[in-house]
Amino acid sequence: MSSTQPRSPTSRAAKMKKDESFLGKLGGTLARKKKAREVSDLQEEGKSAINSPMSAASVDVHPEDTQLEENEELTMIDPTSKEDPKFKELVKVLLDWINNVLVEERIIVKQLEEDLYDGQVLQKLLEKLGHHKLDVAEVTQSEIGQRQKLQTVLEAVHDLLRPHGWALRWNVDSIHSKNLVAILHLLVSLAMHFRAPIRLPEHVSVQVVVVRKREGLLHSSHVSEELTTTTEMMMGRFERDAFDTLFDHAPDKLTVVKKSLITFVNKHLNKLNLEVTELETQFADGVYLVLLMGLLEDYFVPLHNFYLTPESFDQKVHNVAFAFELMLDGGLKKPKARPEDVVNLDLKSTLRVLYNLFTKYKNVE
Repeated sequence: MSSTQPRSPTSRAAKMKKDESFLGKLGGTLARKKKAREVSDLQEEGKSAINSPMSAASVDVHPEDTQLEENEELTMIDPTSKEDPKFKELVKVLLDWINNVLVEERIIVKQLEEDLYDGQVLQKLLEKLGHHKLDVAEVTQSEIGQRQKLQTVLEAVHDLLRPHGWALRWNVDSIHSKNLVAILHLLVSLAMHFRAPIRLPEHVSVQVVVVRKREGLLHSSHVSEELTTTTEMMMGRFERDAFDTLFDHAPDKLTVVKKSLITFVNKHLNKLNLEVTELETQFADGVYLVLLMGLLEDYFVPLHNFYLTPESFDQKVHNVAFAFELMLDGGLKKPKARPEDVVNLDLKSTLRVLYNLFTKYKNVE
């Protein structure tokens, strides 16, 4: 197989040849910015107030003895929330995504709040994702310079997200003060907007401790902050379909649907001595989807157009996207699912794709 990138066809693939010799190859937050020392002092004050929610801190704190000003707030994630497996997974997925995007820049992000607060990494990330150079200074050492750069970067982010109805739950102060909740909200929004080839854990929430100074005393409260919902909601796909209903209310009927789809695909793949037993895994690399389209439309798909034995995530996404092109050529509507969803073993997305094929080709012999 050629090591070069496969070429996407601009016209219908050539008619399938009867010769099947190739088949042997098909092996089965701070409200205002404080200096680093002040932030540390504030966190210590906050911790002393955490154990008495909605009440005054156990020790009277006078305005002259604290860095918090009257009516100013300090917010921090409850330590127990940071230990939640889903929260840890969210942070890891976002870290891996950023580092993958910026690999050519030789940038390695290890801690979101420590590495993103000054706008430098955010600038590079946005430029890479948006394929557009921002008019900002490359390196800024002073706090004023950092905040100016961050302001420019966030304005560019807002210009991208506002037209699509995103709730902007961050600002220059919250990002520059290393508010992890605000940084996570920003990164989740960017990942969804740019359709990042990642799968964020769903329904991730954290307990946030809010400490406020009133009349010289610290008062605290706990607030639940939702970081992610479902993939479909975050992607803006609010329309529900039969598969949403099946997954939510009729898992027994879902089993029947899966069996019917397996029977349908095997009816055709068996012609190539191929067989499917697991829908969510065996279509994830896109090879069976491409071959299935060739069988349903009765043409041969040239091997140089897709990866017969894909190894990387990108190669699998290419295969599924190529299969989607063949579906469009065949008169089908653009699949609701993303290629990345199928590659990431999202069963609901895979079922939607296969059900569309079943609806059109169920009578094809």
